Parts: sequence; structure tokens; C-alpha cells
Amino acid sequence: MDIPKDLLNKEFLSQFKTEEDVSKFLTDLHARVLEQMLEGEMDSHLGYQKHSIEGNNSGNSRNGKYPKKIQTHYGESVIEVPRDREGEFEPLAVPKHQSRGLSIEKLVISLYAKGMSVSDIEEEMKEIYGISLSTSAISIITNKVTQAAIEWQNRPLESLYLIVWMDGIVFKVRDQGKVVNKTVYLCVGLNKEGFKEVLGMWVGKTESSSFWLGVLTDLKARGVEDVLVTVTDNLNGFTDSIKSVFPNATTQICVVHQIRNSCRYVVWKEKKEFTSDLKNIYNAPTKEVAALELDLFEQKWGRKYPYAIRSWRVNWDELTAFFDFPVEIRKIIYTTNLIENLNGKIRKYTKNKLSFPNDDALKKAVYLSISEIEKSWNQPIWNWGLIFNQFLTIFENRIQV
Repeated sequence: MDIPKDLLNKEFLSQFKTEEDVSKFLTDLHARVLEQMLEGEMDSHLGYQKHSIEGNNSGNSRNGKYPKKIQTHYGESVIEVPRDREGEFEPLAVPKHQSRGLSIEKLVISLYAKGMSVSDIEEEMKEIYGISLSTSAISIITNKVTQAAIEWQNRPLESLYLIVWMDGIVFKVRDQGKVVNKTVYLCVGLNKEGFKEVLGMWVGKTESSSFWLGVLTDLKARGVEDVLVTVTDNLNGFTDSIKSVFPNATTQICVVHQIRNSCRYVVWKEKKEFTSDLKNIYNAPTKEVAALELDLFEQKWGRKYPYAIRSWRVNWDELTAFFDFPVEIRKIIYTTNLIENLNGKIRKYTKNKLSFPNDDALKKAVYLSISEIEKSWNQPIWNWGLIFNQFLTIFENRIQV
């Protein structure tokens, strides 16, 4: 950035007597620049400029400011951060819960992580922050993410995970001149401290148990020696793949997936009653009672929907594994809701991308989404103390404290 020569005149410079004076000036200047950047972000967030006669059609508005301490190269400073009435404003220049402003590089990467294209970032940087960056410069910055994603994907993992949830999410990717569906395979592990972490992502074509076998083998190669419980959908052959790599794992099939698959064969007007009756099975107090409820369910619906009943019978052991655990553990292993929630948030970050030009672009976008999402995973799961003690009681020979 070029500094105007008339700014550095003798009269201006005469106010600085010591190095401390210069540092104080630079600190204040940095703070004022950040405040202007935040005001620009708020204008963009609300869709109109402050004091604009155009008015506000968004239904949201400014709601004053709050002070925030930040750390700069020249020391500590206090800036005024604007806020909105809806509480939806998420500043990028000075992110929440951080005491340092973002560098231009991190700012570009943060915008990219929010799902913006390179051309959108170029426009955003110029319009809101007054910074001119070419699309090629932005591409160079975002391409640095690729190396970070590779290092993250190959990092060593812990030897034991109490629970591993597994699911796939489908994206459209250009491959050999055609746009095709590809699956990003994701694993989320619960470690011995009660924290969730995404163990990795793998890109393949349609979801299959053979591909999952490769994923599980990769987890083992990166240091995972044992998994106590796995939670998956009811993909054919999934349990066999898990058992071939982690033979001692308890395998739980997601009950919600099973219900969805069962309802495929039910006419629309009967679905509500059908799913209501299914609740009696998975809400039963014990596995024995659940088996009796399945018998009653079959008596009522078996003649009309035999395939749906047969599916429950075939998958019964994996569908009811959660009954072997206390209620607190049951709640977090009977369904893949946890990882589906992760998938939903990834969709939110990538919703602007109708398709990806290649696998690398897809991996980069998903990796950045995961990085943003994991920032909120800074506490153990709810009721962790009780849950961990229950795991210790059940698996005392497999958990090293």
C-alpha cells in the first residue's frame, strides 16, 4: 500500500518524540482501520450503509457497539465492534472469541470457507475492505489450503476411540468432462476426553462397503488400534467391513436410517401410523421387550409390508446393540444424527457451489468447512463424566486411563 507523501510532512512527524509515540500511533491507527473494516462488513450484512436514506428492507438493524480488546504487533488496543438486533452478525476482520484481527491471507481463506467463489471474494475484498486482489492472487492464497488439508488428512490419530460415527455426503463434481455424483466419506470419533473430532474425509463414487473398508484400513494405519462402538447406516456389508478391521467393535446400525428405508414401501396415508408403531420397538426398555414389540408390529403390518419387516429381522442384532448400554450412552449411539448434523453444516458452507471442478476443489471446500465447524467443538459432550464412567465399567479391559 502506497503512503501519500503529503501525509509524512514535517508538521505531522514532529508530534512523534519517542519510539513509544510511534507505537501508540500505529496501535490507534490499526484499531481505527479495523473498526472501518467492521463497519463495511456490517453494511454488507444488513444491505445498506449507516445513515443511508435508502433505508433498511432486511428487517434487521444496527444495535450499538461493544468494546473488544485486541492484540496487535504494537500492543493491546480496544476497538468498538458493531452489533445487530438479530445477533446474526459474524465479523470476519476480527472474529468472535479471537483477540487478533485476521491477516489478508486468513481473511481470504475465511471468506472461501464460507462458500464464496474466487470472483466473489475479489468483489467482496474491493467493495467492503477497499483491497484490490486479483483472482489469480486469491487462487494462490486458497491453494495453500490444499497442503494443510493433506497434512490434516494424514495426521496421526489416537489409539482408541469410544465411538466412531460414519456417514457419506454427496456432491456434484466434474469428472472427465461430465458432472457426476461423488461421495465424501466422513468419520467422527469420540476420544477419551469426551471431545468429538473429524478423523478424516475420503472422496469416492457411490457409497459402498468396499470403499468403507479402505477408510477403516486408513484409520488403522494412522494409529487407531481399537474402536468400542461404531454407528453407521444400514449399507449392505458395512458391518462385515468394520469387523474385518476392528473385530471387537460393537456395531450399531442407525435406527433412523432403518425407519426411513422401511417407510419406502409404505403408502403415504399410512406412514404416520406405521412410524408411530415402530417407536414402540426402539423406545422399549430392554431388547427382550423390543423383540415382543416387533412381533406385535409384524402381526399388524407383516402381511401388507413383508419386506419392511424382513429388513428389521435381518438387521436385528445391529439395530438393537444400543440396548446393551445405559440410557445415557443409548441416546448417542442409536442414530447417526451427530454426523448428519455435521453434514448439514457442511452443506450450509458449500451451498453456493452447485458443482466442483475437480476432487481437489471439493476436498479443499469440505476441509475448510470442517475447520470452521470444529471451532465450536471446544467442550466435551454433555454428561461426559457419567458417560465415561459407564464406558469404563463396560470396557474396563480395553480403556487405558
